Amino acid sequence: MPSRCMSIACARSSSRAAYTSTPCADSATVWTGRMALSDRLLRRKQEEAESQSVFGEILDWMLMPLLLIWPLSVILIQGVANSIADDPYDKALAENTLAIARLVSVRADRIKVDITPQVRSILYRDESDTLFYQVLGFNNELVAGEIAIHWVDPPLKLEYEKPYFRDGEIRGEEVRIAYVYLKPLPDRDPVLVQMAETRNKRNALASRIISGVTLPQFAIIPLAVLLVWVGLSRGIAPLNRFGKAIRRRLPTDLSPIPTSGVPEEVKPVIHAFNDMMARLEQNLQGQQRFIGDAAHQMRTPLTGLKMQTELALQETDPELIRASLRNIAESADRAARLINQLLTLARAEASHEKSHTIELVDLEALAREATLEWLPAAMEKRIDLGFEGTGWPLQVSGNPLLLRELIVNLIDNAVKYTPTGGRITVRTRASEFAVLEVEDDGPGIPEDERDLIFERFYRVLGNEAQGSGLGLAIAREIAELHRGSVQLKAGPDGRGTLAQAVFPRRRFTISALLAQSPEKFQPSL
Repeated sequence: MPSRCMSIACARSSSRAAYTSTPCADSATVWTGRMALSDRLLRRKQEEAESQSVFGEILDWMLMPLLLIWPLSVILIQGVANSIADDPYDKALAENTLAIARLVSVRADRIKVDITPQVRSILYRDESDTLFYQVLGFNNELVAGEIAIHWVDPPLKLEYEKPYFRDGEIRGEEVRIAYVYLKPLPDRDPVLVQMAETRNKRNALASRIISGVTLPQFAIIPLAVLLVWVGLSRGIAPLNRFGKAIRRRLPTDLSPIPTSGVPEEVKPVIHAFNDMMARLEQNLQGQQRFIGDAAHQMRTPLTGLKMQTELALQETDPELIRASLRNIAESADRAARLINQLLTLARAEASHEKSHTIELVDLEALAREATLEWLPAAMEKRIDLGFEGTGWPLQVSGNPLLLRELIVNLIDNAVKYTPTGGRITVRTRASEFAVLEVEDDGPGIPEDERDLIFERFYRVLGNEAQGSGLGLAIAREIAELHRGSVQLKAGPDGRGTLAQAVFPRRRFTISALLAQSPEKFQPSL
């Protein structure tokens, strides 16, 4: 019995779809809709997070350095502002320190400092900052002033009566200190005069400098970001138009996109897209021709099968029925062979578009095995089928299944067109390239048809041999896939045909040779 519920909470928790109460059913519907909407939004956010935006990446690379450099610039501005603020006040502090130094005298081998009320009023007339002075005698004893100013070691290259500066602290307050060393007596230690000033005026001037430099940046940086945004938007606009032009196209429209009025930076993308469209159109046209030709070629064996089947059904004589069944079997064999060749051709073409199995293949071993397999078929026609090899591994890089199909097609083609009692030689040669040859003494191929015969379903006129016209097309497709070539030539003395396949050769090492043919290097007993 359906469960009854009257609340949204019940609708959320219930896993059943049937409700006897209308409010309960409505609540369940609303809750289900909310869950579906939240799932879609979550998936969309995940897709957006995974996708990469050229606009966003360029914007990040332009703005991130700006945002990182700006705090560094503020720190540099602060240091420069403090230096600028210290310069004029350091000069005044140095003059006051030298003024105190001029009041230092020596009386009875004792240091005296005559600070008159007038001098004191000049020193302490500043209402913004507090001044402290100090005079230390020959033995660093306090002669006059504040003891709170710390003594420092003299510079390594000391110059008397020259002001030096340093930063310090007095009673927890930062101060700027100017100090001068005097040498009133040549045989005694120098006298140190120091004057310290709090940093109120300096900090105020530095703050005004920093504000004057940084505050305009708060308006300049957003304006720069806006200008960068606008510039990038205008720069990306051709790509957006390119995307819209692609989206508006019909699935069957493979025409190139015009490049007039397109920026130079975008043209390579459009040229690459147009090249891809041209290749795609060529492939589609080839597939359409292939499908049409394949349908036409399949129609012949299927029509023969249908006719032979109808004849067999009408016959009552067992011998005639048996003959019809033999014809049906032959037609089925031809259809199966045609289908296998079509599949092989499709597989070879697909290998151009995606990766396929690549390994070191011994072309000589493949050719020898294929020759042995075709011996029974050759013997039926009393054809002398032989093999001539180098006796060494002939290595090439490729797909062993496709390379074997190439060899089989060349041998099959030779066996079909070589008359009874003929001669076929399968040969491998090693030079700069790996060479495979299939030579026969058949009727040969006219020179003007040697290139045409590699087209699909092409057959030489006036030849009664059964064939689909796909074998050599498959051979050329596989050879080109392996960066090789196949060509037809006249046989020796102009008799027959020489099919020659050439591949880039992979040089073998001694270890590889031992691994493939260890028996050749066994010592004889």
